[in-house]
Amino acid sequence: MSDLLGVAVLGAGHMGADHIRRLDRVVSGARVVAVADPDTARAKEAAAGVDGVTVHADTEAALDAHGVQAVLVASPGPAHEEALLAAFARGLPVLCEKPMVPDPAGALRVVVAEARLGRRLAQIGFMRRYDSEYARLKALLDSGRLGRPLMLHCTHRNVSSPPGFTSAMLMDSSVSHEIDAARWLLGEELTAVRVVRPRPSGGAPAGLADPQFVLFETEGGALVDVEVFVNCGFGYQVRCEAVCEAGSARIGEDHGVRVAHAGADTTGIPQDYLVRFADAYDREVQAWVDATRHGRVTGPSAWDGYAASVAAEAGVRSLETGQRVTVEPGEPPALYRA
Repeated sequence: MSDLLGVAVLGAGHMGADHIRRLDRVVSGARVVAVADPDTARAKEAAAGVDGVTVHADTEAALDAHGVQAVLVASPGPAHEEALLAAFARGLPVLCEKPMVPDPAGALRVVVAEARLGRRLAQIGFMRRYDSEYARLKALLDSGRLGRPLMLHCTHRNVSSPPGFTSAMLMDSSVSHEIDAARWLLGEELTAVRVVRPRPSGGAPAGLADPQFVLFETEGGALVDVEVFVNCGFGYQVRCEAVCEAGSARIGEDHGVRVAHAGADTTGIPQDYLVRFADAYDREVQAWVDATRHGRVTGPSAWDGYAASVAAEAGVRSLETGQRVTVEPGEPPALYRA
């Protein structure tokens, strides 16, 4: 394809607006031709200054807009299934933000629909695979230099949770990133999970079980623990330490300018994920555009999205019961085993 890839962006909230900016000003080889959001005023604001873009209130109209060749889904998770199936029906390649679909039943319907097509159309937005530190850790673990991984210690902290954020969303919206990262880094499926709740933080909204401590088991016997704390109040922190037979490796130390002033030595802490993972998002979207322009689909698959939903749902059940819960995604269709 010699022309710029025409992209429809679904969702014009915090994430969608950033992707519109990225496609218009950062990524090469693509242009935004349509934006959809039920709040058309918000969509118009996010698309302001983008030449030739059309704004729509619904998904179908945006996908059918002139010049649309691919879709970037950045709407809320419950709207993803409809958007993915509509894109599949039109043969449009999709980059879909996580969670692909929050509930496993809906996520499986997406997998089945894509498998029936006999070809991949969807890439799921687990952007940590495109972060330079995560990529280096993956290469180090794959090299075998540190021996077999035994444990992953993970931290996931946010300044505050948005309105309407639920205890279950700590799993299916936040920890879903650690779920995918663990499966990718270790090359193993997760087989069980247990969630332990310390006393809730005074900074958490009433009724929100925050923080949580999550312990996953893998098919190879490794353990993955995650501290998720979405109302820590001071910054956005994502860290991971791999403990192996012959050594360890840690990523995610605080990024920012170190300032010595007035008797203090301080380092800034990013305040949200769009700052901490800005480069990863840029690389992810550029890789998607490049692959799509050449008729390929790479990156995390719909099966990866489904597996994350299954593990997250098991985590929610453990949160509710206090019990260890098995994780059973089953076997992927042949499309995802190639």
